This record gives sequence, C-alpha cells and structure tokens, in this order.
Amino acid sequence: MPDEDNKNREEGDANFTPEMNPPDRDLPAPEGEIITGGFLSRFLNMPADNTAKTVIVALGLCLVASMIVSAAAVSLRPLQEQNAALARQAVIVDVAGIADEDGDVAEAFARFEPQVLELATGEFTDQFDPYEFDDRAAADDLTLSTPLEDDPASIRRQANYVTVYLLRNDDGSLDRVVLPVYGYGLWSTLYGFIAIEEDGNTIYGLQFYEHAETPGLGAEVDNPRWRALWRGRLIRDEAGTLAITVAKTPPPQGEEFHVDALSGATLTSRGVDNLVRFWLGERGFEPFLERVRAGEI
Repeated sequence: MPDEDNKNREEGDANFTPEMNPPDRDLPAPEGEIITGGFLSRFLNMPADNTAKTVIVALGLCLVASMIVSAAAVSLRPLQEQNAALARQAVIVDVAGIADEDGDVAEAFARFEPQVLELATGEFTDQFDPYEFDDRAAADDLTLSTPLEDDPASIRRQANYVTVYLLRNDDGSLDRVVLPVYGYGLWSTLYGFIAIEEDGNTIYGLQFYEHAETPGLGAEVDNPRWRALWRGRLIRDEAGTLAITVAKTPPPQGEEFHVDALSGATLTSRGVDNLVRFWLGERGFEPFLERVRAGEI
C-alpha cells in the first residue's frame, strides 16, 4: 500500500493527500543530527567570536565554578573548624611550656582542666560545657556580653564568661593557668593566650594564634625571641598595682615588669600593652587571679 501511495504521488495523482503517507513526526532524529530551529542549535551555530556566545559561556562557567566552590566550602567546614581548634590547642600547650616536638598535641592538651569562668566574680560556672563553650561567639552574643565604654583593647564588647585552662601537678596542686586574651593592634585583632604561674603574678608566656599584623614589623609578635621576653615578668608590684608594661623603656617599678616594644611596630606594641593590661586588670582576670594568689584554685 505505501508503494502505491508513493506511485500516485510521483505520478501527480490528484486524489493523493498527505494523510495517505504522513511523515514520521514522533520518531527521534538520527543520532548525531542537530534539530534546527531550537535555541541550543542556534547557540551552537553562532560564530566562536560572537559576543553573546562569549558572555553566555563565561556566565555558565562562573555559575558552575561558584557551585563547586560553595559545595567544597560547606563540605570542608567541619575539617576547617577541627584544624582551627587543633591550632588553638597547640598554642595553649606551647605557651604553657609542655609542648613536645615529637609529641601529640591532643595528648598534651588532655593534661589541661578547662573551666568556664565568670569574669565578674572570678568563679567557675557549670552553666556551660567547657569543651563546647565558644568564647568568641559569646562576645558577640548580646545576652552573654557587655558593651565597653572605656575600651583600651578596642574589643567593643566583652564576654561575661570565658574558658580558662588549668594545668595541675601530679598531686593536684596548680602548676599554671592559661588565659585567653585579645585586642586590636594596628591592622587586626590579635587573639592569643597568656600563661600565668601558680603564684598568680608571674607570667610564663604570651603567644598569639591569629592576627593580620604587618610581616616583619607587627607580626614579630610571633618571633620566639620576643615571646621569650615575657618569661618571668611580673604583673603587679608589692603594692598590688598593675605594672606589667610593653614599652621602649621600663616602668618605675623596674625591669621585671617590662617587655621591650617591637622595633618599628609602635602601634602593634601599644595594642599588645593595652590588651594585656586590660585582661590582667580589674575588668579582666584580676578577680580570678586574686583567688589564684590566695591558693583557692
């Protein structure tokens, strides 16, 4: 029957209609054949140097790349947070003087007894889990922090609670305590820890784990030779006056209260001086350090 229809069409049969041999509209196009007339075909047929085609390709690549980067950032965030926590633990271990070059940071950190401290009273609180409490998040929480009018460390708000780390001897007596400190330097906020001896008045060390100060100048706060200057410095004089100072010249109380300022980094040095004196002062850890000096910890 199809042969007869084709014959009628070829011979010009007046009675022939398309319905007698309809086209195969529902059949897919042969493999490799581009269906003309669609957006994709028109796009692919554009010249390679066509401006619209170049823009569309660039936008498409940017979209795909941004999706890949976003997915990677989300998937890697737990690992990044874990590495950041490990870096802080390494600084705590190092500033307390128990770091072992070949040792495990987590194992050394396990020697510490973390406690959440209420700054105003100098007392520990069980309101928060010391292993989960986030000091920096607390400083941004309006319910857990206090705005500062007199703000020498330029931190704007101060958390009401912070995590401190106690290092004890085998007999349970206090060996050292590591306290978190932070404040603004020249270009950035410096975050670090200061270790205090069991007498509550002798500094064992100061070390920062995060800042963006100028390399070769303010960033010399990381220089081991400068960090070593803090060992054995005293916080308060015999009258109980806060005397520790970062400056070019010693304070009237003497050299034991003085850490030499960084050469060529006056503003960073001033920032470190401000933050150390703020956190070791009455609005910082002094209520707690009083208890340490009294042998109550």
